[in-house]
Amino acid sequence: MAVSELSQVLLSKIPFNKTNSFSRSFLDYIEGKEALTGFYNRLPNIENFKLQIEEKHFSDESRKVLSSVLEQQYRGFETSKATKKNIAILKAGTTFTVTTGHQLNIFTGPLYFIYKIVTVINACKALKKHYPAYDFVPVYWMASEDHDFEEISYFRFNGKKFSWETEQTGAVGRFDPKSLKPIFDEIISLPDFFKEAYLKKNTLAEAGRHYVNALFGDEGLVVVDADNAQLKNILKPVMFDDIFKHSVNDSVTETSAQLDKAGYKTQVFPREINFFYLKGNIRSRIVKEDGQFYVLDTEISFTESELRAEIESHPKRFSPNVVLRPLYQEMILPNLAYVGGPSELVYWLQLKEVFTHFETPFPMLMPRNFAGVVTPNIQRKIEKSKLNFEDIFKPEEALIKEKVKQNTVNQLTLHSELEQIKSIFAEVLNVAKPIDVTLEKLVAAEQKRAENSIQKIEKKLMKAEKRNHDVLVNRISAIKESLFPGGSPQERKDNFLNFYLSDPAFIQNCLDSLDAFGYQFHLIAAHD
Repeated sequence: MAVSELSQVLLSKIPFNKTNSFSRSFLDYIEGKEALTGFYNRLPNIENFKLQIEEKHFSDESRKVLSSVLEQQYRGFETSKATKKNIAILKAGTTFTVTTGHQLNIFTGPLYFIYKIVTVINACKALKKHYPAYDFVPVYWMASEDHDFEEISYFRFNGKKFSWETEQTGAVGRFDPKSLKPIFDEIISLPDFFKEAYLKKNTLAEAGRHYVNALFGDEGLVVVDADNAQLKNILKPVMFDDIFKHSVNDSVTETSAQLDKAGYKTQVFPREINFFYLKGNIRSRIVKEDGQFYVLDTEISFTESELRAEIESHPKRFSPNVVLRPLYQEMILPNLAYVGGPSELVYWLQLKEVFTHFETPFPMLMPRNFAGVVTPNIQRKIEKSKLNFEDIFKPEEALIKEKVKQNTVNQLTLHSELEQIKSIFAEVLNVAKPIDVTLEKLVAAEQKRAENSIQKIEKKLMKAEKRNHDVLVNRISAIKESLFPGGSPQERKDNFLNFYLSDPAFIQNCLDSLDAFGYQFHLIAAHD
């Protein structure tokens, strides 16, 4: 597709299998390959939501608890009419959610966080058009209980890494964010909603709710913080089962073995006990040894009866790990689909039998939007280099060689010459062999040396011709560095502020141009 034919914001959609960016497991899933059909409920086509709606039974009591918890969590926050309405209608039996989850990366972390949220919002809009008798609420599940601070402690802005220095430990959602102030001193252009979030709110979870609400509240997005006693109360049967019966470990291990046998690499590994103990600044694994239960790296221990009493009285102190967090989510939400990245969706495939065991419907697994933002400068370079958008996804060196060959009249390959050398040495061998069979090794060695020389000359020809086309080569390198900084996809490296600060309509442009059910890689235009 030529650049001149493209829309103002959406430049192109590239099939996933043309991007050199996705694992075979993910591609096989989205293409509906038969080998994976037993590991999920149904494919995420909009027509399949009818069956998912019929299957998702969610009690009125559970809806009341959820709505009540959300009203409490939003108390003290400026909440849009759309979000207030969505919290209220969650009580109705005809309301369902589409959910994504993500860590509390500072300043939203990499771009794909934005794309995750955009996907759930646009999915709900599309579902409402397709199923007008129902309502659909977009949900962001904050991973407030995660304790991997390193993963959330930095972001990259304009090519520079900014990090948060703090000695706090435990669940990151409980961290006090005010020690982020040095970053505000360094980047004076940061939006006010971040200042309000990080410098005035008491916890990182509250800060996350504030800035996500500022960015997406008008779209009715609802933020759920699952670090909550009422919500954990719903999970108590799972706590007792996992900690004392270990059925989760058994079922995930069996499913993982089936995936391995089918040729798919598994992502997560269950434990005998899949809960952490969460109290104060502690979030540590629970392990069982000789009939006693211990909290790793602490002095805390329980007998079985003491641990049962602790679960009964303080369910909030038990935090599910990566294996059980998806089940927790589906037990407390009237959820139809989970929106995630390639690795997330692949590890969900290991969990279907866990849902069956706890009689909870397995959600549809939707890929999030994938996108690259093309600045006006990069768009001009693409045009001048006569690239199409699929070219951008080719390995840089291969693309440069291809375009240099297209733009030269000189011969840059020595294939025919190489074949001639092989032919000459075949004749030499025919002469030498009858005289002395031991000369065969010598002839082969000399042939290899000659072939290596030709290949070396060929590389020198390409290197010299690249110098003759240095403008083209530099353009291609600039394009690749913009869309794949350091060799990684832009969406996994750059922060949305790279584009939002110069174009406050950036979020709206994403909402307008990214198709939740168009499972392709989107290229969108940035504006100066």
